[in-house]
Amino acid sequence: MKESANWDWDTKEKLIADISDWKKKFIDVRELTPSADGEKIAAVVQPEYGKFTTCVNGEAWEEIFERVYSLKFTSDNQLISLVYQNYVWSLAVDHEKWEETYDYLFNLTLTPDGKGIAVGIKTEPFLSICFNKQAWENMYPDARFLIMSPNGKSVASCVQVKPLKTLDIFTYQQGVWTVVVDGTPWGNTFWSIWGPVFSPDSNHVAASVRTGFAQYNIAVDGKTWEGGPFGLVWEPIFKPNSNDVVAPIRTPKGTTLAMNGKPIWGFFFNAWRQRFSPDGQKIAAVVAPQFNVWTIAVDGTPWKTTFSDLVLTPVFSPNGKRVAAVVKDNKRWTVAVDGAPWGESFDNVWDPIFSPGSDLITAKAERNRKYYIVVNGKIGKRGYDTLWDPVFSHDGEKLLIRGVDDGKYYRRVVPVNEL
Repeated sequence: MKESANWDWDTKEKLIADISDWKKKFIDVRELTPSADGEKIAAVVQPEYGKFTTCVNGEAWEEIFERVYSLKFTSDNQLISLVYQNYVWSLAVDHEKWEETYDYLFNLTLTPDGKGIAVGIKTEPFLSICFNKQAWENMYPDARFLIMSPNGKSVASCVQVKPLKTLDIFTYQQGVWTVVVDGTPWGNTFWSIWGPVFSPDSNHVAASVRTGFAQYNIAVDGKTWEGGPFGLVWEPIFKPNSNDVVAPIRTPKGTTLAMNGKPIWGFFFNAWRQRFSPDGQKIAAVVAPQFNVWTIAVDGTPWKTTFSDLVLTPVFSPNGKRVAAVVKDNKRWTVAVDGAPWGESFDNVWDPIFSPGSDLITAKAERNRKYYIVVNGKIGKRGYDTLWDPVFSHDGEKLLIRGVDDGKYYRRVVPVNEL
């Protein structure tokens, strides 16, 4: 994150809030949410039974609500929350509520710069999208997913454009789902649709679609790949700096990755969760060379090491030369880097994070109900009650750690060699 260069990287430790005091003061404390820079921590608190509000760094909002959820901080550390009061929902930014109210709000999403706000809205019985207080003109029987364009100027959702009565399979088979971008629907409709994604230039949207019985395809701006339909597809992604789309497809020969409808890899028992390197020159994916055997393939070549239980989405290093992924083998979790798993295993582990120089990898891990920061397989000395993903400084020499230790929330800056 570019803005992290302006954070305080000199102060070694700040006690931000005593969460144990909050739990004495309030009936309930839930949804602890720190800001990206660690300077603030918020929670939904219950001052009295059936009444909720938000608390930031120990300071509670005086206004009380019947429900509060989905806390997020903007890039300038304003707290966003969805609040329910007097039978309607609204959105609050710090202590200011939108004048607009709805029957329900969902899928709260921020623009990449953390300044714009989009949210799903429901006005019985219809749903739509509101972007920066401006609701789409049309409402729909259903709306799922909410994605933001890279430039933060557009928003898209998968919507049901035709109402369906119970057991009305004939209308369903005509196609009732499509993608709407900034209020404008695609020209085509499909049986179902999921996994929408914007192109890097924000001008196109791709999604997985179902076109018939056991017939699936990828649609880009409403137009399906000519190579389809396929036995199954998974979520597509765009290649960096291009409009090429890559998605896993299932064929009679097996599952492979396809670009713009044409296979680009060999075939596996399964393949999914594909990711490009930052420069778009390499691609990695989770693959199953055979049933119930998992690993990562890079440019179609699988790692020699395989795992029995699970492999999660691959993560490329900033320089594109290394790949790491969370793996589960024999019911234990760890991180594998370029095919080599760390020597330590855990009860749980979160996505690996590369340092800016690509030489270090850190991750949050759980062992015996305590959470630790792990760097290159080495476990940090301090365990936390609650912990969030660490952040590298721009020189890669320090880590920002946000965690609850002995009931207190701390913001700590720790040199990597002192972890």
